[in-house]
Amino acid sequence: MTTTSQALDTDTLISQLGLADTVVDQKSLENSVRRFAAQDIVLPTFAQLADPSLIDPAVTAGVDKNAPDPRNLFRVHWYNDLNGDRVQVPDHVVLPSTLTGIDSPVIVVFGDRFPMITAHKVLAAYSCFVPRVITGQFDPTCHRAVWPSTGNYARGGIAISRLMDSRGVAVLPAGMSKERFDWLDRWVTDPSDVVRTPGTESNVKEIYDACNEMAKDPGNFILNQFCEFGNPVGHYEVTGRALAHAFEHVKANGRSGLRLAAFTSATGSAGTISAGDRLKDIYGTKIVAVEALECPTMLENGFGEHNIQGIGDKHIPLIHNVMNTDVVVGVSDRATDELDVVFNTPAGQKYLAERHGAGPELIEALTHFGFSSICNVIAAIKTAKLLGLGADDAIVTVATDGSALYPSEREKTLARRFPDGFAEVDAAEIVGTHLSSIDTGNMIECTERDRNRIFNLGYYTWVEQQGTPLDVFEARRSQDFWRGLRRYAPVWDELIVDFNARVAAAR
Repeated sequence: MTTTSQALDTDTLISQLGLADTVVDQKSLENSVRRFAAQDIVLPTFAQLADPSLIDPAVTAGVDKNAPDPRNLFRVHWYNDLNGDRVQVPDHVVLPSTLTGIDSPVIVVFGDRFPMITAHKVLAAYSCFVPRVITGQFDPTCHRAVWPSTGNYARGGIAISRLMDSRGVAVLPAGMSKERFDWLDRWVTDPSDVVRTPGTESNVKEIYDACNEMAKDPGNFILNQFCEFGNPVGHYEVTGRALAHAFEHVKANGRSGLRLAAFTSATGSAGTISAGDRLKDIYGTKIVAVEALECPTMLENGFGEHNIQGIGDKHIPLIHNVMNTDVVVGVSDRATDELDVVFNTPAGQKYLAERHGAGPELIEALTHFGFSSICNVIAAIKTAKLLGLGADDAIVTVATDGSALYPSEREKTLARRFPDGFAEVDAAEIVGTHLSSIDTGNMIECTERDRNRIFNLGYYTWVEQQGTPLDVFEARRSQDFWRGLRRYAPVWDELIVDFNARVAAAR
């Protein structure tokens, strides 16, 4: 049967969406094969990243998980511990009701176990890049991989570029956290490979403008996570399976009647939220899209500035399956910034231990929640209250990165809001305001009209500004289009196997 995606023009699928299913340029492919053979680079399949038991542990034995070593490609999955060693179940924590104030268990899977960048965006970067390489579209001998992002995806792209012996360029707002730029300075081969655009988290158009200018040089290959469909394909296959595994593990350990009621995800590029499509296919899980309240694009067609790292806004990503979204939640950056202080200061941790019964393991786990992670947890609590969920209704989400990426942002919060020092009484006020008193304000349980309204917002970015063909834009309104995407992961795996065989033969 011909799906909506297959019915679109082939050139559009390849150039606009990154959906080639055969070799496009044999010469470029041969150049990649020779380069990879010279550097002894082997590519993991999506099946292996979804189920790392298929990967021989010897591949990464003795390899520093943060080193620019191509063997770390086989760690680009959810089954690492903090040392980079393989675990049987994705590392996660189940937040207790004494902290969340709801009966529903909130399962949070940790993203800072990913290698090199300690954030799950390295998976998105690999998912976008590898299809372009194995089909001969990207040629490492003449192309620079350009990674537009508000932070972690650009870092992931630089890491993947290094591991695949390609030159990478990070494009991100100048106002992003110091830690992101410090990491980039250590990993890029040339300082000019970090391009700073105006603004902060919510200035996505400025990133696009810079990339459109760079695209005039045929040597620059733009890998835009907001419209590269390898991004949702990878998360559907890899992240979706990992989240399901974590849920099944919790269910099997004393919660036999548990159902997976909801999945919350800050939209960002809308790659991660694609895991929700898989969870809905399996469990009927509600998909909850989260955004910054200070820029309520989905909620109110709104605009503004915010400091929730990892949430791009003022537009709807092309890869967001809006018509499959069930709930939209707005979360304030004031809540994320201040709870970050509670979770990562002695006074805050003492308050959580004494007043909320938080043990050492839970307190340590909370230090692995970055800003978007806290945002996702707040959204989970709000979702439970909106939908009336109970003790048998689990909510799953991801801690996209950890607090280790935000010390400079924490210092700003402390200096701006607590100039006289941060004490337990401040922690009590923050928890009372941003955790204990969470309500159902700034939420939408989406009707078909809501979904169409949000979907239509994307027209202005993608058709008017970025030149996406209208038939491509409209095809995404149908679930047939998204179901059609699911054939690509096994097709790409076959191409990866063939590519690896060519590399082995060329050594």
